[in-house]
Amino acid sequence: MNDKYWEEEIETMPREELHKLQLRRLRKTIGIAANSPYYKQVFQKHGITADSIRSIEDIRKIPFTTKQDLRDTYPFGLASVPLEKTVRLHSSSGTTGNPTVILHTQKDLDEWANAVARCLYMVGLRPGDIFQNSSGYGMFTGGLGFQYGAERLGMLTVPAAAGNTKRQLKFISDFGTTALHAIPSYAARMYEVMQEMGIDPRRDTKLRTLIIGAEPHSEEQRRRIEDMLGVKAYNSFGMSEMCGPGVAFECQEQNGLHIWEDYYIVEIIDPDTLEPVPEGEVGELVLTTINREAMPLLRYRTRDLTRILPGECPCGRHHKRLDRMKGRSDDMIILKGVNIFPIQIETVLMQFEELGTDYLITLTNEEANDLMTVEVELKEFSDDYPRLQALTREITRQLKDEILLTPVVRLVPKGTLPKQEGKAVRVKDLRRTLI
Repeated sequence: MNDKYWEEEIETMPREELHKLQLRRLRKTIGIAANSPYYKQVFQKHGITADSIRSIEDIRKIPFTTKQDLRDTYPFGLASVPLEKTVRLHSSSGTTGNPTVILHTQKDLDEWANAVARCLYMVGLRPGDIFQNSSGYGMFTGGLGFQYGAERLGMLTVPAAAGNTKRQLKFISDFGTTALHAIPSYAARMYEVMQEMGIDPRRDTKLRTLIIGAEPHSEEQRRRIEDMLGVKAYNSFGMSEMCGPGVAFECQEQNGLHIWEDYYIVEIIDPDTLEPVPEGEVGELVLTTINREAMPLLRYRTRDLTRILPGECPCGRHHKRLDRMKGRSDDMIILKGVNIFPIQIETVLMQFEELGTDYLITLTNEEANDLMTVEVELKEFSDDYPRLQALTREITRQLKDEILLTPVVRLVPKGTLPKQEGKAVRVKDLRRTLI
């Protein structure tokens, strides 16, 4: 560790050396995964052994693993070590069917904590900072993942957990919190409550760093949150199947998320053809764990859409950078044959200073005609109806230019839309199947 890097040798490792490390770890991982009932069967069917993988490109010999595979083998069909060697289980919050289950050995947890500490150190956090975590604890990985990572770095850590905004703000004020982890929509909600309570985050708090993630958000949303709270907000990416937080993180340059290639092999594929896309093009992120014992996952289809950013980062780290998540391939809205992602709509809305941060997209159909209604809260009350009408027309025009369809735009008073203290609900699909 030095003033700039948590693990300088790993973070600045030349690409050629990084590839050699990945290949060694991939071959070792295949040997470990072969102990699981699921991968044992897959490897036998496709003739895969550690010796059959002679280059990183040979990873394409291995079939994809999907969330459905995890559900079909519930609970322990992908375990590569006996249960008595595992020390923790995390599970998804799926509402239908079996949840996904991820197991960890103590070494897995130690490596996970190290990865998160590396991420937090990269954005400038140091021992002496006070880190408040507003993630849910328990089965959700954001709580314990950031908790152990922040402790590993050496920060005083406040496990505030999710919700109870007034209590969160009391902690921030009383404990002198300097760094906060919150999902973007909740960070915006915290600012609203600060306003109601007469709290000026710049004057009344010591907040300077915000870690955001867990839900897609636009660059405009990030900049707005930074302006509201007087902080630098850094994007993070993680998922429970890959341990949780700490998979990829922005550095202080804020120009893409460094994905730790000593822990993961990255592929970007076309979600329809399943073939690799040229570097720089958007596709589905596929990840392979190469430093996990209890439950390695090979070529896991994340359903997240992103791209690898070309070029080197001025920070000196050589690990690939991912663009911010564009959404999920399974969250795509198909309306009148047009593919639309909620993030496209958010990007347009956040350009208007008159609008707040909360919006809701509702899909309905009438007489087999699909309709999209976009409700968005005004930042301040206004009874200047000609101005509101002009604003509505301009928003509608820009949305039409972006998504190639004309939605119904409704400007609603602040506080009208439902508030969530978890991930924001941005889309309600109320379309009925018409026979």
